[in-house]
Amino acid sequence: MTFDWTVVTSNAHLLWQGFLITLYYTVTTIVAGLLIGLVIGLIQLSPFRPLVWLGRLYVEFFRNIPLLVIVLWTYYALPIFLGVNITKGWAGFLALSFYVGSFYAEILRAGVQSIDPGQTDASTALGMSYGQRMRRIILPQAFRRMVPPLAGQSIIQMKNTTLLSMITVPDLLYQGSYISSFTYRPMEIYTAIGLIFVVVLVPLTLLSRKLEKAGMVTK
Repeated sequence: MTFDWTVVTSNAHLLWQGFLITLYYTVTTIVAGLLIGLVIGLIQLSPFRPLVWLGRLYVEFFRNIPLLVIVLWTYYALPIFLGVNITKGWAGFLALSFYVGSFYAEILRAGVQSIDPGQTDASTALGMSYGQRMRRIILPQAFRRMVPPLAGQSIIQMKNTTLLSMITVPDLLYQGSYISSFTYRPMEIYTAIGLIFVVVLVPLTLLSRKLEKAGMVTK
């Protein structure tokens, strides 16, 4: 059996549309996840124990449930619990955002806790509040250490978007499945999809490694 690349080129517009959808969900869920991760990460660093346990509960809940289960539950079960209609787009967005937010929260927590405790003590001695310490002293230093793992998790997030095809969001994988259904050439289509991810993610992975090395130098 030989490859027939005309199947890919003749349906390139559908793959392009799917790629744009994949890129859209990647970017939007990363932004939302970072906001969620920032809030949950700071909650875990709070001096109030009930808030700390609440943050840990969130992290452990989402990190220990398979993402596919979260996506399907958000789309099929959440509307029943809330008594409202949730579109497949919103279901996918919420599932991916809350899931990646739990990983970002742990990265932020670990980054902040990696800073010398003496700096916290010194800023406290200067009369700074918890918010001032975080904003002026701790977070700016921790951010440089958090960039490499944040970049790595964001790369993984793009691959995670392929699960949206399970709820018929027309992402790249869904479009590939659709094309395969009427061309009967899945080998070419899925090979092309794999190559698209390689072309996009390999440079980002190399960048992440450079950032990691740079972070190790600055420690």
